[in-house]
Amino acid sequence: MTLYIDADACPVPVKEICLRASQRCGVELVLVANQALRKPPGRQVRVVTVSADLDAADDWIVAQAQVGDIVVTADIPLAARLVEREVAVINPRGMFYSAANIGEVLSLRNFMDELRSSGQVQTHTAPFGAREKQAFAAALDRLLAQNARR
Repeated sequence: MTLYIDADACPVPVKEICLRASQRCGVELVLVANQALRKPPGRQVRVVTVSADLDAADDWIVAQAQVGDIVVTADIPLAARLVEREVAVINPRGMFYSAANIGEVLSLRNFMDELRSSGQVQTHTAPFGAREKQAFAAALDRLLAQNARR
């Protein structure tokens, strides 16, 4: 089992939680980004820097991730591609993406994107606080336990 992080826009507390979980469970942690990242400590931690091309990190993650792996991403189109391949996906706020919900989540994302681009609505992302951090940690623990039993 490998834990991948779409690291470009991932909140620092989520990366820290993943690092601790990786060390605790002995799971490889791979941070993928379009820019150079400082490698966190640990034998099982790897940083992959891809080109700055659009979707280069997404394409790399999709090519590498397999059934039994876990990917952390806020990128809904990436999540849809991974769910199609039966890879476990969780966003930084602790929401699981699955075959049962990804279609609806992707449709809502596309609809809101159309509204934003037409100027009909402005949206903002709620701050990432203690509640979101706790929700992510609990959801990641559940996923790690589920995948370890397989």
